[in-house]
Amino acid sequence: MRTKKQKIQLFLKITFGILAVGLSLLFFFRNSILERALARIDAKLTRDYQCEFHVKSAEFHGISNIEFRDISLVPKKADTLICIKYLNTSVNFWHLLLGTVQLGKLEINQGYIQLVKNKNGLNFDAFLKRKKEEKTDDQQVNYAKLAYRILSKTLNLVPTDMNVKGFAFRMDDMGNQVIFDFLQLQLENKKLQFLIQVKEDDTKQNWSISGFADPRERKANLTFFNTQNDSIRLPYLAKKIHLKTSFKTIHFNLENLDMSGGELHIDGFTSIEDFKINHAKIAKNDVLIKKARFDYRFVFGARFMAIDSTSQVKINDIKCVPYLSYINDTDKIVAFKWNIPKMKAQNFITSLPEGLFSHFKGMEAQGNFSYRLNFEFNKSKPDQVVFESKLKPENLKITKYGEADLNKINSEFTYRAIEKGIAQRPILVGQSNVNYTPLDAISPFLQKCVLTSEDPSFFSHRGFITEAFKQSIAKNIRTKKFARGASTISMQLIKNVFLTREKTLSRKLEEILLVYILENNRIASKERMLEVYFNIIEWGPNIYGIGEASHFYFQKKPSDLTLKECLFLATIIPRPKGFMYRFDAEHRLKSFANQQNDFLTRLLLRRNLITPTDTIGYHLPLTISGPAQTFLKSNMSSTPNIDSTAVEDFGL
Repeated sequence: MRTKKQKIQLFLKITFGILAVGLSLLFFFRNSILERALARIDAKLTRDYQCEFHVKSAEFHGISNIEFRDISLVPKKADTLICIKYLNTSVNFWHLLLGTVQLGKLEINQGYIQLVKNKNGLNFDAFLKRKKEEKTDDQQVNYAKLAYRILSKTLNLVPTDMNVKGFAFRMDDMGNQVIFDFLQLQLENKKLQFLIQVKEDDTKQNWSISGFADPRERKANLTFFNTQNDSIRLPYLAKKIHLKTSFKTIHFNLENLDMSGGELHIDGFTSIEDFKINHAKIAKNDVLIKKARFDYRFVFGARFMAIDSTSQVKINDIKCVPYLSYINDTDKIVAFKWNIPKMKAQNFITSLPEGLFSHFKGMEAQGNFSYRLNFEFNKSKPDQVVFESKLKPENLKITKYGEADLNKINSEFTYRAIEKGIAQRPILVGQSNVNYTPLDAISPFLQKCVLTSEDPSFFSHRGFITEAFKQSIAKNIRTKKFARGASTISMQLIKNVFLTREKTLSRKLEEILLVYILENNRIASKERMLEVYFNIIEWGPNIYGIGEASHFYFQKKPSDLTLKECLFLATIIPRPKGFMYRFDAEHRLKSFANQQNDFLTRLLLRRNLITPTDTIGYHLPLTISGPAQTFLKSNMSSTPNIDSTAVEDFGL
C-alpha cells in the first residue's frame, strides 16, 4: 500500500516520462512538422490571396530555433511583396504548448518588403479584402478582452533580441517612390537602436529611434529624431495629399499595460518638439507647435472605451484635460469633454500655435480665464444632443490688439471682400460713401426679416447660440455630412471685416475667438454691429451693402422697401450671386422661393414682429425694376442645386 507521498511521486514520474517522450518525438519529427506547417501556409496563401509562397530551405536548430533561407511572397501578376534572403528566429516553446506564439530572437540579413501601386493595381490588394463572415452581434464584443488580445499577440511577436541588416521597406505609388533602408535595427538587453535612411527623389534623411523596449513587460521609452540634427520631414504625404509635416523629436513612453478587474488600462505619455504642418485646409502658412505633450490613460471595459479624465494635453503652456468615451450598451453614446483650468490670458495668447492664429500676433491681455466644453450624443436620441461651452473670465481685458484691430468697427473704414483669394473693389464703410445707410434709414421690415432668417436672438446672445450649435450637430450627424451651420451675425461680421472667406481650420478658430472678444468686451454696440453688417454683406454679383442692393433690384432707398421686397432680400443672403435662379422664364418667383417667403412671413406674424395689416398687397407679384433685370433676361430655365432644407433653417 503506497503512501500519499509515494503516489504523488509516481504521478510526477509518469507525467515527466510522458512529457519526455513527447518532447523526444517532437524533436525527431520537428522538421517534418515544420514542412507541413509551411505547406499549409502555402496552400492558404494560394487559395485565399492568390500569392505564390516559396521557402528554399527551413530547418530547426535545437528545439526552438528555426532558420529560413530565400523566402518570397509574390502575388499573381504583380510585383514581389516580400523577399528575405536569411531569417533566423526562435519561438518560446512553453508558450507554444499553450497555443500562443512568442518570439525570442530574430535575425534578418538582406531582404525587403515593397508596396506597389501601378496601372495594374496594388500588389497587396488581396490582403485588404475582408473575408465574408457571418454577422456577429456587436453586443457580444468585449472591448477590453479584444484590445488586450490584439495587443498581447502583437507584442508577443516583437522579439526580445533582434538584429536586422540590409533590409528595406519600399513604397511605389504610381511612380512616387520612397525607400526606408534599415541601416541598423538591434534590440539587445532591452536597448533598442534603430537607424533608418529615408530616400525620396534626390533627398536623403537619417532617422534614429533609440531607448528602452521590453515587449514582455509591456514597457517602452523611446526617442525618435534625425541624426543630422535637423527636422524629420515625413515623405510621401506632400505629393499624395499636399501635406507637408515635420518635427524635431518625438518621445514615446509606455508605462503600463494591465488587464485587471475586467478592464484594460494603458498608461504613458508622448511628446513632440517643433512640430510643423502645412496644408491648404489648415492654414495658408506653416503652423508650428514648439512643444506638445499628451499624458494618456486609455481605459477599455466590456462595453466601453475611453480616454480617461486623468489624461492631460499640453500645447506650449496651455494645459488641457480631455475626456472621450464611447459606450455601446443599451444605447450607443459618444461623450467628449475638454477643460482648460484657470490660466493667465497672456500665456494663452503667446502659447497659441504659430501660423494658426496670425491675427492674434502682437495681442496683449490681462487677467485669467478657464474654459469647459461638454458634448454628448446618443444615437438613439439624436435630437437630445448635449452641448455646453462655457468660458469663465476673471478680470479679463484686451489691452492691445494684434493684426485684427476690432476697434476699427466703430469708425469709418475701407472694406474689401476676398473672392477666391482676390481682393474685390474697396467699399468705404461710413458717411463718406453715398450708398452707406445708417440703421435708422433701413426699412424696419428688412431688419426684422434678416434678423429672423439669419439670427433672431442677435440682440440677446453674446456671439454664439448654443441651441443652434446643438441642432446643427444633430442634423450633421443624422445626415452624415455638413448639412447645416450655426453662424450668427456676429460671426459673419468678424469673417467679413477682419478675416477672409478661406475655408481653413485657422480661419474658423480665429473667428470663434475674435467673436468672443468682440461681444464680451463690449467693443461695439449691437446696433453698430448690425449697421455695419447691412452695409458690407454681399447682396448680388458685385453688389455690397443695402444701399447698392435696394437700387440694384428695386431702384429705391432702403427706407422705402416693401415687406415683399424685404422678404426677397433676406432669402437671397445665403446665395446672393444666384438670385436669378429664383425666377422662372416670365420673371416670376418660382414655387420654392414663394414657399420660403410664406414660411418667413408666418414666422414674423407668429412672433408679433409684423401685423396682418403689414401683409396687405403681399400676394401681388414681386417686380425687379433695377439693373438686376439684365440678369433675369439671360436666366436659364433649369434650377441649380437648392438646399431643400433651407426653409426649416429660418427659425434658428
